[in-house]
Amino acid sequence: MSDSSPSPTKLPAPARSLAPVKIGIVSISDRASSGVYADQGLPALQDWLTRALQNPITFEPRLIPDEQERISATLIELVDAGCALVLTTGGTGPAPRDVTPEATLAVAHKELPGFGEQMRQISLKFVPTAILSRQVAVVRERALIINLPGQPKAIAETLEGLKDAAGKVLVPGIFAAVPYCIDLIGGPYLETHEAVCKAFRPKSAQRA
Repeated sequence: MSDSSPSPTKLPAPARSLAPVKIGIVSISDRASSGVYADQGLPALQDWLTRALQNPITFEPRLIPDEQERISATLIELVDAGCALVLTTGGTGPAPRDVTPEATLAVAHKELPGFGEQMRQISLKFVPTAILSRQVAVVRERALIINLPGQPKAIAETLEGLKDAAGKVLVPGIFAAVPYCIDLIGGPYLETHEAVCKAFRPKSAQRA
């Protein structure tokens, strides 16, 4: 006698819950903050991060002038508010009002020179004046703070890296190292959309 009871339905595996992340984005510009022209840094940062990360993101945006004490205070405020990642744009050149690196180093517990070195390597593919850039990256408590260039195109290039027409990575962008760095300092586990930026982790640090 055959069993006529229906076969059990195989349910799809539940979607993995991704850790939410709070990210501070800071555009530093005297003229944009005073309304002389529309800021382009914050929209560029938010757009790229939204495309790159799978995690739910809460953004903490700030638009401030090129004032060292104000920049340092803003970075401290964002870290204290629970931001695991803080990205700044603007104020990293050699001009007298460019004080973002000094303000960032003033609040640092550790400096990560490799980020700045790689950003300059990427920018040098386009302009020889990239050697004038002074971007730094630091750790403060359990947060990673990175200074980025001021132009939206340069922001995307340094985060994402350089690719050929087929999408193959020619020069890795700095964001490939960001999720593992945040792992190491005790932040949330970040996952990226590989079509935008493939994060690198050692096998021992990867989660199923």
